[in-house]
Amino acid sequence: MKKLVFITLLLFSGIVFSQNKNPEDIKVGLVLSGGGAKGFAHIGALKAIEAAGVRIDYIGGTSTGAIVGGLYAAGYTAVQIDSIYKATDFVELIQDDIPRSAKTFFEKDEAEKYAITLPFDNFKIALPTSISKGQNVYNLFSKLTSHVNDVDDFNDLPIPFFCVATNVETGKETILNKGYLPRAVTASGALPTLFNPVMLGDSLYVDGGVTNNYPIEEVRRMGADIIIGIDVQDSLKTREDLKNAIAILNQIGNYKTIEDMVEKRKETDIYIHPNISEYSVVSFDDKNDIIDVGEKEARRFTKELEALASRQIKTPRKKFNFDKNNTLYITSVEINGNKNYTRSYILGKLKMRTPMKTSFKKFNEGINNLSATNNFQEINYRFYKDGNGGVKVVFNIMENESKISLRLGVHYDDLYKTAILANITRKRLFTNNDITSFDFIVGDNLRYNFNYFIDKGYYWSLGLHSNYNAFDENVALGFVTQNNINSDNTDLNSLNFEYAELTNQFYLQTFFKRVFLLGIGAEHKWKYYKTETIGIDEDEIPQTIFEDTNYFSAFGYVIFDNYDNKFYPTKGLYFKGDFNLYLFANGINESFNEFALGKAKLGYAHSLFNNLSGLIEAEGGVKIGGDETTSFDFFAGGYGYKESSNLVSFYGYDNLSFRGNTFLKATLTLDYKIFKKSHINIAANIANIGDDLFDNKGWIDGVDYTGYAIGCGWETIIGPIEAKYAYSPERGEGSWYFSVGYPF
Repeated sequence: MKKLVFITLLLFSGIVFSQNKNPEDIKVGLVLSGGGAKGFAHIGALKAIEAAGVRIDYIGGTSTGAIVGGLYAAGYTAVQIDSIYKATDFVELIQDDIPRSAKTFFEKDEAEKYAITLPFDNFKIALPTSISKGQNVYNLFSKLTSHVNDVDDFNDLPIPFFCVATNVETGKETILNKGYLPRAVTASGALPTLFNPVMLGDSLYVDGGVTNNYPIEEVRRMGADIIIGIDVQDSLKTREDLKNAIAILNQIGNYKTIEDMVEKRKETDIYIHPNISEYSVVSFDDKNDIIDVGEKEARRFTKELEALASRQIKTPRKKFNFDKNNTLYITSVEINGNKNYTRSYILGKLKMRTPMKTSFKKFNEGINNLSATNNFQEINYRFYKDGNGGVKVVFNIMENESKISLRLGVHYDDLYKTAILANITRKRLFTNNDITSFDFIVGDNLRYNFNYFIDKGYYWSLGLHSNYNAFDENVALGFVTQNNINSDNTDLNSLNFEYAELTNQFYLQTFFKRVFLLGIGAEHKWKYYKTETIGIDEDEIPQTIFEDTNYFSAFGYVIFDNYDNKFYPTKGLYFKGDFNLYLFANGINESFNEFALGKAKLGYAHSLFNNLSGLIEAEGGVKIGGDETTSFDFFAGGYGYKESSNLVSFYGYDNLSFRGNTFLKATLTLDYKIFKKSHINIAANIANIGDDLFDNKGWIDGVDYTGYAIGCGWETIIGPIEAKYAYSPERGEGSWYFSVGYPF
């Protein structure tokens, strides 16, 4: 009955106004509620409203409604917003999933070792304030609204707009209709526990849905004659649906909102309430279905919408060329709010040197890289036109007060066996830009890893590194016969080989062309090999020590790495080359002569089609001179462990199956992603490894070792979990490899 009366009034007013030379133009206000992922329904409903020809004159939104409404107010059509949302991975966006290629080499290493990171100031474990900083959402919205970047009063947008946020300290609602649009929208959508609160001026804000999730009165006051409301809020659930604590807490939080909607619904002229009860506020993967539900529900009001449109003067919307949003010419940078981190440090992380021409993608990669340091609680920026076709970027940042973090990791492989990692990371220990990190690894083998790094951005940075690595493994007797063990004097076929290595480095490193990492330094390395299976030493202890010597060298390295995923790359290029010149030694290796050691690895990953990708890798190493020193030989075989200066993985053979002072290896891997985080892969590798292969032409006289593997893997919070079966034609038998967690 209400619908019939509404249509009749509109038609009647149409007859009256048609007889008036100056017909009144009906102003329509749009109210968009919050609702998390349920807010995708706003897009579908807007498509139906737009198709009916209704002109929206005012928009007020909360949370997700603020995001969708802000884009519509900025000039996007509903169809364009639909395309943007469908092309966006909101799970990655909300998780602040930073593309690996955007991180510096230090951040890549940090992210691919630890499963859990927790604040640990004053040696007290704390929980993070939220799952996400909201940086990716802010980056995306800044790009999408760059064409209205100079608008400070939201009434001056193509469609006048406001959004609602909640002041954390007072608990009061705040109408945001001035300022910087991306910041206002981010504050309105800062859902507690999901996103960090947002600082605007001197106040801290969270999601506006806490205080006003359907701002109809405020839209009416803007001057709207008719209100169209799209409501995606939850209704009260029955006892059958309240099965857990989260559901009960959500129900309690919705009491006031649902009670307020009783009156607000009556005040709404066209009330669109999509039936999306089967979805939750985090159903981001169901965006297409939710959009469709919103459009279907809005199309039920087609007659009312068309009748409403007939009472409006047809005014074409201003069209924008959004393709221009892809490039930036940055002429200057201003940084505010930094106290402990220098301008050069911040610019180095941003990979920014002005003047520079760049893309929004590259700019956002720099923002994400700065965010990945976890040194900043907020990174806000705004572009200002400089009058010469370029822009000035003004950063307002808030540094993270937390200095100490506790990081944990677990791992298992067939060489190091079980391992648990506990890490303490301390920032700003001696200087503003330094970071101190200590890994303590317990399990079947005790190890540690220490790093101290002073990050100078584009300038030469300074680092100290210390690492202790140890394992023991049964090896064939022939593996150590070149260490003066005569296999004819024993009936043993294998023995237990104990390996230990201590490395201490001082180094300087910098960037070249913003993508290559260059480093030089000095190194001390202690190597210790022994077995307790055979032999008796001078102290009557049943053991044979093969190596116990300290070596000193100068080294250099170059690294390029833009793989999209370290463990399952689908695109990108990788190169690492390092060179050591060993000059001195002290220990049982009394016949030491100077020698050089060089290694290089090259990899290329490419997506072939659908979920299938290919990875080609080639690597090699050679020792030049120092024939008397065999402890720097390369040990090959096995899979799943963290490769070191000696260890080289090779499918088809067990750990430490063969060795030599020269090796060449090539690997081809085909990986198929069967689900989002699940993989099936096959691989083949070939290698030549032995002594002096380049002198005796052993590197070109045929392939000595081959192996094939098939396996599966899963990407998890603790790292990749993998199982592989490998076979070697030379051995005539196979090997199983199992690994769990990030290798360290």
